[in-house]
Amino acid sequence: MADVKITVNPNGPFRVQGNVDLVDKEGNSFPHSEKGFSLCRCGHSNNKPFCDGSHGRAAFNADTKAPVPGGPASPSSS
Repeated sequence: MADVKITVNPNGPFRVQGNVDLVDKEGNSFPHSEKGFSLCRCGHSNNKPFCDGSHGRAAFNADTKAPVPGGPASPSSS
């Protein structure tokens, strides 16, 4: 198992947990909690790349789920 877990929250952010550094294109680290952080998926955060809860006000809708083996293909895998 990986030391890092990224959870795709329904209609919300990516939740990142584990020992990971988030850096910009020059390699500068963003400050974050050792417990983890949430990354914006909706594009409306005023604190990008982090989530600030704006997805709720923006009515962001992306209930992405991993494909189930033997089930229908996910839209991203077609």
